Amino acid sequence: MSRLSYTYRGLIVPVLTPFNNDGTLNLDVIPQYATYLAKKGINGILVNGTSGEGTSMSVAERKLITEAWVKATKYTKQHLMIQVGGAPFPDVIQLAKHAEILRVDSILCLPELYFKPTTPQQLIEYLESIGKAAPNTPLLYYHIPMLTNVNIHMGQFLDLIGQKIPSFVGIKFTSSNLDEGAQALHANNKEYVIFLGNDQLLNPAYSLGIDSFIMTSINIFPELVLDLLAASKKGDILKAKNLQEKLSSAVLAITKHGNWVQTMKTAMSLLTDINIGLPRAPLTSLSSDALAIMITDLTNLGYEPRLKLN
Repeated sequence: MSRLSYTYRGLIVPVLTPFNNDGTLNLDVIPQYATYLAKKGINGILVNGTSGEGTSMSVAERKLITEAWVKATKYTKQHLMIQVGGAPFPDVIQLAKHAEILRVDSILCLPELYFKPTTPQQLIEYLESIGKAAPNTPLLYYHIPMLTNVNIHMGQFLDLIGQKIPSFVGIKFTSSNLDEGAQALHANNKEYVIFLGNDQLLNPAYSLGIDSFIMTSINIFPELVLDLLAASKKGDILKAKNLQEKLSSAVLAITKHGNWVQTMKTAMSLLTDINIGLPRAPLTSLSSDALAIMITDLTNLGYEPRLKLN
């Protein structure tokens, strides 16, 4: 079988999952959320990833979120990627089948998180099962070793996968190891798409040839990220450097207060009109002291945070 075609390149935003005060899903926000991003020029959506707290939800909830985004993106015409991993294996298979039935544009999958693969071959065998469950949907692997402790080298993995999974098209590479990222990019004659998942390395990664990015900060700073990508494409080195420093400063001001998700959700509520709510347990909301410091830091960076947290 020939490999599935997958032509999407550029930016994908890993959307945050909106919760009500009682911890239930707030699906009503999603159409507004999709429209907000579309109007900002963001054409790709990732659902149920790390920033979307996919591993903190039940299978039924993950299906509901996916269905809500399918409906929303039907009107906004955004590329829809669904992350199906991070659950017991039968549930991952079920989520992959569900995503394919809904005709999403692509599937992203974490590795097995308990009986972790330790070799490229073991990872390939795991992903083969996902590919068979959704054979008509482009499949990408989600490499995020700082959270999964799966440290398989992505260049070696991509060189070995060959034609074993006809639906396999690339990876989300969430790492600061750009040497490994570059090897992944050049694997098998640049056959695979590499989405970098590091908000602070867009500019240097682009100089290495990586042209696609999945970055949480797009939720909050879409114009800044688009300008940064445009400057990198044009080869405007000084402008790209300055914009990367501006984005990195904002990301550091936000994330120094705790977990990536809880801090990004806080910043989303401070700097946009989207009511994203609080993170779900086991994550908690930020302390009032941390919130005050974040507001001060963002103000000093030229932003206008507004206190409207629940």
